[in-house]
Amino acid sequence: MAKKADKASVDLKLAPLGDRVVVKRAAAEKKTVGGIVLPESATDKPQRGEILAVGEGHTKNNGLKVALTVRPGDLVVFSSYAGDEFKVNEETYLLMRESDILAVYA
Repeated sequence: MAKKADKASVDLKLAPLGDRVVVKRAAAEKKTVGGIVLPESATDKPQRGEILAVGEGHTKNNGLKVALTVRPGDLVVFSSYAGDEFKVNEETYLLMRESDILAVYA
């Protein structure tokens, strides 16, 4: 399930807090299955990506921490408006809560 980390994830020095994760969004498709080349204005942002960093977990009412179920390197699907985009060294990342992740895939 976990994918080997690439250079971008190794260089990222960001530690999300609590139940948040940092995701690198997958690249948008430039061509349709039928071979039609799409302009950038016609492409949607993909709703999938790779987990680069995870927080320490959820804090329960009694103060205990519960670890997150996703790990760095996991490939995930998330909702359209999940997270907040930010840039580090010309790369765009998403910071979102684990609850915004819909599925993990291989």
